[in-house]
Amino acid sequence: MNREPAKKRSGKKYGNHSTQGETARIVVEFLEVSVTSILFLKGLYPPGAYERRRYLNLLVHKAIHPGLRDYIYTSVNGLFPFVEKGLIEKVAVIFYGHDNIPLEKFIFKLQVNQSHGSEVEETQLESSLRSLLVKLSVSDTLTKVLPSDCRWEIAAYFPSLGDTDAMNATQFWIPTGTKQWCQPSLITPIKSISSEPLALQLYLEHPPE
Repeated sequence: MNREPAKKRSGKKYGNHSTQGETARIVVEFLEVSVTSILFLKGLYPPGAYERRRYLNLLVHKAIHPGLRDYIYTSVNGLFPFVEKGLIEKVAVIFYGHDNIPLEKFIFKLQVNQSHGSEVEETQLESSLRSLLVKLSVSDTLTKVLPSDCRWEIAAYFPSLGDTDAMNATQFWIPTGTKQWCQPSLITPIKSISSEPLALQLYLEHPPE
């Protein structure tokens, strides 16, 4: 994560010509912070792998280990054109056991209203995202203790892509080899927000008992 988010422009509204692009920028920055927050919450890396910074008037953690920082930044920012066009269904942080079977998933379910025609109030949207980050930071009691040898990855869920540019962009994403659970997963909601043009749900998925 080699850049700081753009400074908050209090009360600024964006006309329809830039709504999708500005919303995508906000979402990508939010996901970058959220992924790092999840990793810190799970305690997979020592505290020295992070530094504290301010985002949306909250103290959050930023990865400073080069490999960790670059993986998060590259993966999440690669989603920008898909978020902008409303082509992302879900973004997940998935934790695996040694058998490559998921142990826990943090799921961000996204919906960007492409037909939203009115102006977007950035402060309202960021206020909603801030409330989600607060809820995420205290969700450790809902999660499972993971083994020390677990691994993790960022995964994106795309619908069928008919747009040529979008299809070309997905070449940078590798199909995941994630094994599926035999039974429906156990879902634990964390927080849902709706602030036009964005609707976002954050929830946990665990294997069936």
